[in-house]
Amino acid sequence: MSGLISGAHVMIFSRDPEADRTFFKDVLGLDSVDSGAGWLIFALPPTEVGIHPTDEAEHHQLYLLCEDIETTARELAGKGVLLKRPFDEARWGRVTEITLPGGGRIGLYQAKHPLAHRRTESSAAQR
Repeated sequence: MSGLISGAHVMIFSRDPEADRTFFKDVLGLDSVDSGAGWLIFALPPTEVGIHPTDEAEHHQLYLLCEDIETTARELAGKGVLLKRPFDEARWGRVTEITLPGGGRIGLYQAKHPLAHRRTESSAAQR
């Protein structure tokens, strides 16, 4: 990666941020730091960005990636997480939505395409 960009910061807007922070911490098990007054900033696994065309008003989406959507869905359902069923079979992956405690939704998918972060990880291992 070039020296210009050192990472990415994603923001999720929520009607119940405390419940959603608890979900990311306790249910998804993501590490976090307290940036002050209990405001948690979460570490994400390797991340990639896709740029998609649109004629609609601009909007952005967050999708979490998983290796096996069936196994991940079972584990999340066992923790009381609401998932959209059946999964959508898109050209690019098997897709569902997770409903957050605050009412928002984020995507979850098992990719059918090559993953950019795997290429980056492979390049780093060869150095």
